[in-house]
Amino acid sequence: MMTYAEDLKAVARRIVWFQPPEQTLALKAYFLTYVMTYGTDEDLAITRKYYSDGNFEAALDSPPPGVFYRDAWLKWNVHYHRVPVPSLPKRRIPGVDPDSIPDLFPAKSYRANTNT
Repeated sequence: MMTYAEDLKAVARRIVWFQPPEQTLALKAYFLTYVMTYGTDEDLAITRKYYSDGNFEAALDSPPPGVFYRDAWLKWNVHYHRVPVPSLPKRRIPGVDPDSIPDLFPAKSYRANTNT
């Protein structure tokens, strides 16, 4: 089992309260998705000591569906210059065509120099 820094375990324990921090930290993209969605500025500062921008961007490439809410998804995609912002990830339900499920929270269209 990997050993993690106490400050990083404290972030994992606070943000993903429903499972042990070691279990959360073992799944890098999963943990970073939760940090980007629910983390405070302090949580992000601690997490950035251990993970690179490349790690955060990789988490955006294939986040677990159902974690990001629209505002966090928009914020982080714009932060990493992923414009236009893709649709939120969808859950895969066996026997259900994902294209048949409406996107109830479509991403807003963002342009580079906008005041919105």
